[in-house]
Amino acid sequence: MATPAELARLRTQLDDEQTDHLQRLLGSWSLLADLAFSDLLLVAAVATPPPGTGPQMVVLGQVRPNNRSTVVSQDLVGQTIPEKQWDLAAEALHSGRLVEGTIFVAELDDDVPVWNIPVRYNDVIVGVLMRIQGPLRGPASLYERTYLDVFERFCSMVSEATFPFTDEEVAAEETPRVGDGAMLVDAHGRVEFATPNAVNALHRMGVYSPPDGSRFDDLGVEASLVSTALGTGRPVIEEIERRPDVAVLAHCVPLLDAGQVTGALILLRDVTDLRRLDRLVLSKDAAIREVHHRVKNNLQTISALLRLQARRTDQPSVSSALLEAERRIRSIAIVHEILSREPGDQVPFADIVGPLVAMAKDSVVVSQPIEIAVSGDLGETTADVATPLAVALAELLQNAVEHAFSGSEETDAVGHVFLTLRHDRHELVAEVRDDGRGLPARFELETTPSLGLSIVRDLIRTQLDGEIEMVSLDAADGGGTRATITVPLEGHSRGADRP
Repeated sequence: MATPAELARLRTQLDDEQTDHLQRLLGSWSLLADLAFSDLLLVAAVATPPPGTGPQMVVLGQVRPNNRSTVVSQDLVGQTIPEKQWDLAAEALHSGRLVEGTIFVAELDDDVPVWNIPVRYNDVIVGVLMRIQGPLRGPASLYERTYLDVFERFCSMVSEATFPFTDEEVAAEETPRVGDGAMLVDAHGRVEFATPNAVNALHRMGVYSPPDGSRFDDLGVEASLVSTALGTGRPVIEEIERRPDVAVLAHCVPLLDAGQVTGALILLRDVTDLRRLDRLVLSKDAAIREVHHRVKNNLQTISALLRLQARRTDQPSVSSALLEAERRIRSIAIVHEILSREPGDQVPFADIVGPLVAMAKDSVVVSQPIEIAVSGDLGETTADVATPLAVALAELLQNAVEHAFSGSEETDAVGHVFLTLRHDRHELVAEVRDDGRGLPARFELETTPSLGLSIVRDLIRTQLDGEIEMVSLDAADGGGTRATITVPLEGHSRGADRP
């Protein structure tokens, strides 16, 4: 399904600024649907209709009200409609006037009232907002009449190109809706109407006096959003906190007539529970990061103890084994250090690669200079992938710098180690390649006596369900050794979610 912007680009002659204006309308028009108790459609003229079909319009957007059952259950976005079929919308598109009438709705097998509001931008009609109204349930109540009156005022703003507001951001998920609580104030900020939900929100803030007839700023609410919106003619969103356990999100939308502010609609939503959950999540994240920090500190302590023990032994083989164990523990500590800085359990693997490469460079014991180059990125991985993969790469890098160039006669030539990383949609691929002397004759990874390579093999296969391949390269490919690790992401869903 194409987006509204893509539909506008492919089917209409609208330029980028006109398309952006319609995009802002689509981002704000759930407010209009709730005020009108109606389904809304946004249509625009098709640039080049097929030969012999006549003028056509394309549906760029569709929204349903939250406070009334839908009338148009079919998804019409992307459909092309002949202008002669929706003649009233075509009239509004070409005349620039609001056109009222009826439209046949197949779901109801009947004609229903429809308003066709021209959408203007820089004195050009760029589309039509169709309001398709369902059957009314008896006489309209006071709040329904108020909503419909406010909707008519917004219709005038749409026709005058003052709504949507050019500098307003697209509504977020927690932005208040009409059903959360609505208040209407006049040009002086006096409350003309408040829904029961809005009164309840005021009660949560400790305001118990009737709001009708009072200035919003005089109700005891410490918020400047109404005076700011009325003074600037721009919408304002403010979170009002009363006591540590109460938070109300307020969205004040000014109402304009011929560019003059005539009042404002205030939407109120009690977000106390949301903020409490936010605090719990932040507290949980902080606790998890603290655990990773302590694990990292403990691993570093163990690493330091192993280094001290290695220095105290007179047996080279024992010292080497202790230092290898210390290096592996340090690789795990690097992952926990990153996790202690980042919220959640996703690890930017690029932050791990740098310390691993530095650790391999510090362990170079041959006289030949060695350079390690890194290319590519694995993106973000989960901790259960990052830890064994970091240990495996540390072993392969260490193996390359220790053994690929040992015994080389050309001590002045620079040895190269290449670490290449790739993140496909379904797998992670890491390749360590060197231009050294290659693998020993009759080398088999399955039966290798090397403890480090055995650890790598078992980590990749048992913990990551992956595969590892090690081969010697011939002279045509530059010589040396190539070790390739492939890790499928099907079993690691969070890593697989990365596009």
